[in-house]
Amino acid sequence: MILSDKTIIELLNNGELQIDPIDQEQIQPASVDIRLGNHFLKLDENKIEAMTMTDEIKYISFECNEVIIPPNSFLLATTKEYIKLPKNLTAFVEGRSSIGRMGLFIQNAGWVDPGFEGEITLELFNANRLPIKLEAGRRICQLVFASMDQEASNPYSGKYQGQRSSTGSRIFLDIDK
Repeated sequence: MILSDKTIIELLNNGELQIDPIDQEQIQPASVDIRLGNHFLKLDENKIEAMTMTDEIKYISFECNEVIIPPNSFLLATTKEYIKLPKNLTAFVEGRSSIGRMGLFIQNAGWVDPGFEGEITLELFNANRLPIKLEAGRRICQLVFASMDQEASNPYSGKYQGQRSSTGSRIFLDIDK
């Protein structure tokens, strides 16, 4: 079940759901607007011939309050907010329609597991033929919360738990059989 603004406020007030910092204006009828942070990662194309799932990917890390994403370019960004989900709540990350209409696609694999805590790394892609300028602190995406039928028996505790900035792919740490 998707949570309403009333339930979101209730969970924030009793501490079950934590979003820091948060302003009342961010709470929408069935979501919470999330703002762009000021930490970014871009692929270090000079250090990589081809990306693989078994080798660590090299990134260039930088902080700024304004960033320009060139046409047809990819950038990792972080949220301003630190999120902490309880064991019985999951969240979907959705790009804001107004941002999508500019040609900016926002992803994060679309899903935040119960028990996750940290800043959310956003995958930004400029599908436009013009550069897009973004400002830290501006609303860029939404979190839509859904309650689960019961608490997760194994809440999230993976390789991105507790992240405090944009975090590059850690797929090389996966142990696939």
